[in-house]
Amino acid sequence: MASGRDSDPTLGYLTRKETEVKLPRPTRVKNKTPAQIQITAEQILREARERQEAEIRPPKQKITDSTELGDYRLRKRKEFEDLIRRVRWNKSVWVKYAKWEESQKDFTRARSVWERALEVDYRDHTMWLKYADFEMKNKFVNHARNVWDRAVMLLPRVDQLWYKYIHMEEMLGNVAGARQIFERWMSWQPDQQGWLSYIKYELRYNEIERAREIFERFVDCHPKVGAWIRYAKFEMKNGEIARARSCYERAVEKLGDDEEAEELFVAFAEFEEKCKETERARCIYKYALDHIPKGRAEELYKKFVAFEKQYGDREGIEDAIVGKRRFQYEDEVRKNPLNYDAWFDYIRLEETAGNKERIEDVYERAIANIPPAQEKRYWQRYIYLWINYVLYEELDAQDIDRTRNIYNLCLKIIPHDKFSFAKIWLMAAQFEIRQLDLDRARRILGSAIGKAPKDKIFKKYIEIELQLGNIDRCRKLYQKYLEWSPEHCYAWSKFAELERSLAETERARSIFELAIDQPALDMPELLWKAYIDFEISEGEYERTRALYERLLNRTKHLKVWISYAKFEASAMEQGFQDSDVQESDYEQKRKCLQRARGVFERALSYFRTSAPELKEERAMLLEEWLNIENSFGELGDVDLVRVKLPKKLKKRRHIETEDGPAGYEEYIDYLFPEETQTTNLKILEAAYKWKKQKIVSDELELPTYSPLC
Repeated sequence: MASGRDSDPTLGYLTRKETEVKLPRPTRVKNKTPAQIQITAEQILREARERQEAEIRPPKQKITDSTELGDYRLRKRKEFEDLIRRVRWNKSVWVKYAKWEESQKDFTRARSVWERALEVDYRDHTMWLKYADFEMKNKFVNHARNVWDRAVMLLPRVDQLWYKYIHMEEMLGNVAGARQIFERWMSWQPDQQGWLSYIKYELRYNEIERAREIFERFVDCHPKVGAWIRYAKFEMKNGEIARARSCYERAVEKLGDDEEAEELFVAFAEFEEKCKETERARCIYKYALDHIPKGRAEELYKKFVAFEKQYGDREGIEDAIVGKRRFQYEDEVRKNPLNYDAWFDYIRLEETAGNKERIEDVYERAIANIPPAQEKRYWQRYIYLWINYVLYEELDAQDIDRTRNIYNLCLKIIPHDKFSFAKIWLMAAQFEIRQLDLDRARRILGSAIGKAPKDKIFKKYIEIELQLGNIDRCRKLYQKYLEWSPEHCYAWSKFAELERSLAETERARSIFELAIDQPALDMPELLWKAYIDFEISEGEYERTRALYERLLNRTKHLKVWISYAKFEASAMEQGFQDSDVQESDYEQKRKCLQRARGVFERALSYFRTSAPELKEERAMLLEEWLNIENSFGELGDVDLVRVKLPKKLKKRRHIETEDGPAGYEEYIDYLFPEETQTTNLKILEAAYKWKKQKIVSDELELPTYSPLC
């Protein structure tokens, strides 16, 4: 008995162990070798078939007299009635009951069963079909008509009942009666198939006029493209070309804007093509392409291209192909109006076609799709639509007023307070210059500087004024330029270069002085280089040396030292004229070399004392010094530099990462001569110290003897 602690109420107060399903242990196969006699699946199935027991069938009953027949019928009817009482809703029971009565040739009883079944559910059209089929099979025509009449009156929307009723009357040869049934059916306005069946019925008896009247009623009841096409094909089949064309024309008037209008136009064009009216067909295609939305005209384009290839000339074929591609681009820009690449392709297509109105229309539609966000990255592709538009109007269309209006509209649309495009401002100004209207060009560039100043705009404006010879304007523009961007070294250099070209040396020097005094510069090395080159070109060597000294007070970069030394080495070309007598060339070279050596010595002293970690820069400095000594030939002292050259050593060091050391890397280290001497002294000092410590330790370890020993 299970204890209360282990029992589970959900298991009927049994323990888990008692309710476990114990599966038999799988048999372990010891001998896995294949058996000598193999049994196939076919053999297993054959043996199973042979051992199958015979099916038990009820015994056959033979009725010998009327009494037994009456008992049998009474028993079967009682079984059916009992079954109906239990499952009155089961239709198969009623059908079996009625068919059994029919098999007993008791048609009255069978008819009664069918009627009782219809009382249960008269909406089931299958019961009506079987009931009428029973009457027709046993040639009770009037009863069958009665059943069909009741069926179509109760269920007029079931087409199968009408079809069966009409088929029976037609099989009986009652053409007028079948026509009356069709008319009763048409009053309910059935689907297209019902009308087409009526038309086919009339055509079977060669009633063309009646069929035409039915077609008229058909297209009024179902004003669809398919209905009109069938009507036109009917007239075409009967040789009535004028009537067929009239059908198509009426259909175009009524359904020209329908969603299925493409199918109608294709059928109309193919009809004209069959009638050898190629011009009519071409007009229909073009009319359709102009009036049907591009998204629904794909099949129409294919048909038109095929038509032009068959009947058209080269120009017509090209127009058709362009039309097909135009449809593709229309579909792309309809799906995504902000896809500017698709607009570019579409515009290029229209420009190859050469239709000015279409080109301008596509441009206008394209530029109307303004980017949703006021960020420059969204506008970079969009702005080229405007650029292409103005270039087309100016160069191809040669409409100057329209070009000017497009430039003005473009400059109004761009949000200049957030970003701008210098290219548009410059193109607008250059356009006005080409029209010989300098005042307009200056106003445009002035507006650009006021609203959205940019380097490109200043440079181009200054270039234009310089070409026109307006020096005062150039100076004012440079002043504006430097007020807007005082850290721009390019502007300072170009301003000074302008003054120098005008032989205004003092002005140029003042500009350079103002420039190097600026607290922040984007590329100060270029500015200093320009200033130094300016003084060298003017032959002001003392000013140049002063500039180098001022530059060294600001930075001790390797390139500054090398440049200073090279200047001193080359400052002998025009000679020094401190005295009235020109010094000899040899003496000039010697002084230049001494000055250059002085610069190199200062540089080495700086790198040795103030920046000892910059060993590579120091080595490069010595290599430059060695090259200069070589360039002076006999005057140069190469050994003076060689004793100072370092040794190159390959060393290894740890590669440190966030996760710790990650291996070793090789690098080049430089060992200078003074570092070698220092290293040797340190080794000797360490050895002397070690020797001294050893002597002291030996003295402490000597044994001490007592005087009593």
